Parts: sequence; C-alpha cells; structure tokens
Amino acid sequence: MMQWVIPVLVGFGTGILSAWGVGGGTLLLLIMTLFLGVDQVTAQGINLLYFLPTAGAALLFHRKNNLLDKQVIRHAVPAGVLSAAAAAWLATAVDTAFLRKPFGLFLLITGIGMLRQKKGQKK
Repeated sequence: MMQWVIPVLVGFGTGILSAWGVGGGTLLLLIMTLFLGVDQVTAQGINLLYFLPTAGAALLFHRKNNLLDKQVIRHAVPAGVLSAAAAAWLATAVDTAFLRKPFGLFLLITGIGMLRQKKGQKK
C-alpha cells in the first residue's frame, strides 16, 4: 500500500522544482532510473505523461496573459514536430544503452552551462 508514497513525493518535488525553472522532467527521469529502479523506456514514457498536463496548463496561462509570440510559434511548431518525430524514430531504432552516454553528456554540458550562466548573472 505504501509503495506509491515515494513516487508521489518525487513527482510533487520535481513539479515544484519545475515551477522554479529547474528541469523537473529531467530530474524525474534521473530519479526514476537511478533510485527507483524503473527501466529507461518506462521512465521516458512516464516523463512524457508527466509533461503533457503541465505543458498544457502553462500554455493556457501564457495565452490568457497574452505572453505567446505568435510569430515565434509559427516557426517553432513545424521544426519541433519534425524534430520530435525524428527523435522518436531514432529512440526506437537505436539501442537505449547506446543513447545513455550521449544523454548523460548532454545533461552534464547543460548543467555546466546553466551554472556558468547563473554566475554571470550575479555580477
């Protein structure tokens, strides 16, 4: 019965971090695979399900507050759809073990870039 408590707390915590601008979905992925024993493919599926309602709510609030740049959306959506389709095909065509190291390297580089950016903003 208590097996659901830790995953719910993790989801709640990463949701709060997401609201603060920290990559909650990425943290959720890492926690599920490294600490909760969820295989990577399942964790990615859960991460997508986690993202959809939060992205939808954010889109509604941004639209309500007139914060959407329609010109940017017109250019970003087609590129995003094509990139997502290509990435989905690649993710199913390539062994997940092959993708782990590049993904880890991407996270490391992104984290370092964010840390360097934060230091530059404090000056």
